[in-house]
Amino acid sequence: MQSNEATDFFRKRLNSEVMSFRVLQKLCVLALALSMSGVALATSPAPEPLPFAPGETLTYNVTWSVFPAGQVVASLKQLGSGPQDDYEIDTTARSSGFVSLLFNIDNAYHSVFDPRTLCSREISKTINEGRRHKQTQIVFDSARKVAVLNEKDLSKPDHPVKKAENAIPACVEDIITAFYYLRRAPMHVGEQIRIPVNDGSQTHEVLVDVQQRERVQTPMGTRYAFRVEPHALGDLYKKKGRMLIWFSDDQERLPLRIKAMMLVGTITGNLVSVKQQPPEQSMLHP
Repeated sequence: MQSNEATDFFRKRLNSEVMSFRVLQKLCVLALALSMSGVALATSPAPEPLPFAPGETLTYNVTWSVFPAGQVVASLKQLGSGPQDDYEIDTTARSSGFVSLLFNIDNAYHSVFDPRTLCSREISKTINEGRRHKQTQIVFDSARKVAVLNEKDLSKPDHPVKKAENAIPACVEDIITAFYYLRRAPMHVGEQIRIPVNDGSQTHEVLVDVQQRERVQTPMGTRYAFRVEPHALGDLYKKKGRMLIWFSDDQERLPLRIKAMMLVGTITGNLVSVKQQPPEQSMLHP
């Protein structure tokens, strides 16, 4: 196969699977992105203290098979200084190197959630993936029990904004806050965690199997971790493949590794850095 043909082949395969970051972020709605014996409900989080705090920044290096693919960074802040003020998560996902030549990705996500219930209040997304450019906002109106969607196709500026409302339960997670819900959920091998997740249309239920407790080598040393696998009920994930996530078995409950096994190869996100700013530097004042 000649060079141009090989490049076209990989580009088509990547386009068909929409490449690494969309898979990592959307398949991981356990989680994060997510508790009791048997099956747990996202509307009933455990009362233990949160394993994360404003000022935390998690950095992941992403690989596709043997190729460096890019980086994902998630930063947690608080909107104000009161204990009941909302938290927000700013997440960026950018491709790099060889992968960018095939399918460039530069995405940004902004989620707001209630730290007492871990219910999402809203998420906004700026998506730049190849020729795909969109801005999306989803507001979760818990009083009315609806998700309000506003979406603009930036590649078609003359097209009207897409608007929709869809039913949700009183507490729902978005594709980012699901990870943080999982970090708080008690984990026991052989049990399941159940999470309602909404990404702008129909709410889907994600079951997370806690499969094993095992040692994981990381750039920050060796840690024991719970290996979990999410399963979406419905068509939230249309891609074929499997997703495994390792959460550290300690007070931080860090997502140490995310691995997606698909037709195009294995995509892995490894946690390489955890930084914590002082609380006064991580507050956002309206």
